[in-house]
Amino acid sequence: MNPTKAVFSPALSANLSSAFCRGLAGPTASLALRGSATFIQPLQRSFSTTRSQLEYFEPTKNLPNIKLTPAQWPHQAATEEQLKNITIAHREVRNWSDWTAYNTVRLLKWATDLATGYRHDPTKPYAMNEKKWLIRFIFLETVAGVPGMMGARIETLLEDAYNERMHLLTFLKMAEPGRFMKLMILGAQGVFSNGFFLAYLISPKTCHRFVGYLEEEATKTYTLAIQDLESGKLPKWEKLEAPEIAINYWQMAEGKRSMRDLLYYVRADEAKHREIHHTLGNLNQRSDPNPFVSEYRDQSKPHPTKGIQHLRATGWEREEVI
Repeated sequence: MNPTKAVFSPALSANLSSAFCRGLAGPTASLALRGSATFIQPLQRSFSTTRSQLEYFEPTKNLPNIKLTPAQWPHQAATEEQLKNITIAHREVRNWSDWTAYNTVRLLKWATDLATGYRHDPTKPYAMNEKKWLIRFIFLETVAGVPGMMGARIETLLEDAYNERMHLLTFLKMAEPGRFMKLMILGAQGVFSNGFFLAYLISPKTCHRFVGYLEEEATKTYTLAIQDLESGKLPKWEKLEAPEIAINYWQMAEGKRSMRDLLYYVRADEAKHREIHHTLGNLNQRSDPNPFVSEYRDQSKPHPTKGIQHLRATGWEREEVI
């Protein structure tokens, strides 16, 4: 089952995309590349009076007692083979709850594609470029942490929210949202946070399935971005090094710190979230334990973990883990 495609003219798409691009940075982010850093070049626009250069993270201060403040949830290690083996997958709709979740995702995808001018068609003049991809990444990651926060009574989901936060902080190192985009983000966060909170009170199972389908789309988005980069359609990113915050969080090895490597890590994270929520959506919400932090009797048998060594794209069935 394929998500519904938005139907609109190339002219409308181009106009929407142009307006959103102008709202990306204040002044807008234009990527000028040097071997190991990203610089933001200002363009004149009326949406924001924010400084063109914004320091998001101050250098570590010399404190008398604290040497380092590490990440609350260190990222799980992954091999290059595991990162490249991530695939696009879809869990078939099996019941009314799945149908509700899936079609809600289709509706939200249509609205988001329309708002950001997203249409991945390389044969058209309005095909994705570096700026458009950043717009999509930032907009998606600003709301991606909401499900984890709303379900934060489950430790795994709070860790997911933290991971999505690191995605957002990484991309914010590459572009600064202007007032127009910030307004769009605040509106999306306000509606989504309250809506998801109420829905989670009513049916956690449906909400987990909803996020599972949402993460299917996220995995697809980053896969398409990787394909564009590797096929030479994003030349400004070919020699771009990942921001320092990303290098530290993912513990990226020397020689494996490019924008391409960063996208592989982010895609793997989204695939992990896909697995987690589809699995939680298969469980008895009242009585079953969290399979991602449980100890299993037979350690030789594949089972859910915090890493991606036994990744199940469409989730683990209840009888496999409980």
